[in-house]
Amino acid sequence: MILLSLGSNIDKEKNIAVALKRIGERCPILKKSSEHITEPVDCDGGLFLNMVIEIKTSLTPRELLLFTQDIEKRLGRTDKGKSKARTIDIDILFYHDQKIDEPGLTIPHPRLYQRRFVLEPLAEIAPGLVKDAWRS
Repeated sequence: MILLSLGSNIDKEKNIAVALKRIGERCPILKKSSEHITEPVDCDGGLFLNMVIEIKTSLTPRELLLFTQDIEKRLGRTDKGKSKARTIDIDILFYHDQKIDEPGLTIPHPRLYQRRFVLEPLAEIAPGLVKDAWRS
């Protein structure tokens, strides 16, 4: 199971839709959570639109990271700073059962279980992963 989170608080509906389209052109989208409106956490700007998707891909985790970063750049993301408003933020939550800790790439995402804006949509499409987190 390969799971990505998407979030935006700048022109959010458009940017989420474009990101989904671009991801889907290269990686079939198998499942999508509903869209969740959430308060910003440690970030400037207005409300966020967040969701989680499951994809299928032959890209390696590093290639998937570069692919999602390219989408972020094309949609106007210029800074990965924590406190910045975001045109789009795409994070790799899980890549099957792989555990990766390399410069610039940590899977599972290191803060996913601290983020309600990820956990709620994740619970819709992969409830077992959320239940497992509470057992750990």
